[in-house]
Amino acid sequence: MVLDPKFWNGKTVFITGHTGFKGSWMSLWLSSLGAKVFGYSLEPPTNPSLFKILNLEEKLHGSVLGDVRDLDNLTKQIGKIQPEILIHMAAQPLVRDSYKNPVDTYSTNVMGTVNVLEAVRLVGQSVRVLLNITTDKVYENKEWVWAYRENERLGGYDPYSNSKSCSELVTSAYVNSFFHPEQYGKHNLNIATVRAGNVIGGGDFATDRLIPDIIRSISEKETVRIRNPNAIRPWQHVLEPIGGYLRLVERMFLSSASYNGSWNFGPNESDAKSVLEIVEMLRLIISRQYKAETLSKLTVPEFVLDTGDHPHEANFLKLDISKAKSSLGWNPRWSLETALIKIVEWTNSYLSGESIETVCLNQIKEYTS
Repeated sequence: MVLDPKFWNGKTVFITGHTGFKGSWMSLWLSSLGAKVFGYSLEPPTNPSLFKILNLEEKLHGSVLGDVRDLDNLTKQIGKIQPEILIHMAAQPLVRDSYKNPVDTYSTNVMGTVNVLEAVRLVGQSVRVLLNITTDKVYENKEWVWAYRENERLGGYDPYSNSKSCSELVTSAYVNSFFHPEQYGKHNLNIATVRAGNVIGGGDFATDRLIPDIIRSISEKETVRIRNPNAIRPWQHVLEPIGGYLRLVERMFLSSASYNGSWNFGPNESDAKSVLEIVEMLRLIISRQYKAETLSKLTVPEFVLDTGDHPHEANFLKLDISKAKSSLGWNPRWSLETALIKIVEWTNSYLSGESIETVCLNQIKEYTS
């Protein structure tokens, strides 16, 4: 899977949620391909943040602070920029936060999606491709051993998962009502939703996420506290789904509705591991690096189980990625072990004061070469 720099060079791309972890990696990658990237988002959700570390505000063609719940401002910005490609990533992305703030979660994840689609409907025909980024958690999780396919029933136990499922349904309704594939000649817009697994990578500083929590504990030389040690997730490096998204956009832009619909992007089945296995893999990787590099800033972590009272989270979840493999020629390129190694390398570079832009661009180059 190789992206086409000639396709992206000069393309105008509007990204909502560009200040987040995935949005920052997406913005940097697209900028390196020569795309004209414009972002619309709230302030970075963490401090520190990858967006600030990369100084992306100075590197993009435009970066506007705004809320996707503000239809007037969103419509104004999209109308002003007239993008060819719109990637909707803005969201409240945390399961545990959705229990604390369900109304904010639904208003952002559901009405935010309504507003993006409505703004595109209102501003005319500049947008040729609209990609709505949702999650692997949109499925009605039956806690079974089989991987979920794109045609499985939607659901969502918690407010976050359910709000993202609602975002999928909103997208479907807008496609059927205003952007039907059979009328492509009138609106010239292709729309798809994409569902990724548990995304990990350097620069994620969110709370209540396994890898950032572990790295934070290691960096601060504290004991790692883990919950749900036997929960199995489809872990993948952040460059995996982003590469899939961009490959899909290329195909959608050059076709007439052939690639619309929903798509899964996840790891190979062998890399769906438990939380406890992730912790042990990280311990081993850091132990190897710590012995090999006397300048390593990381030490081997100790961990304990957090036995407190926690809200419900799924115990078993896998994605079937056959469709992306067969129809897009997309395949996972980095194993889970490689992904964790890249996170350790990124973190060690960050703690050592190295250029994180160089580190990120080198990892993108390694991933695509």
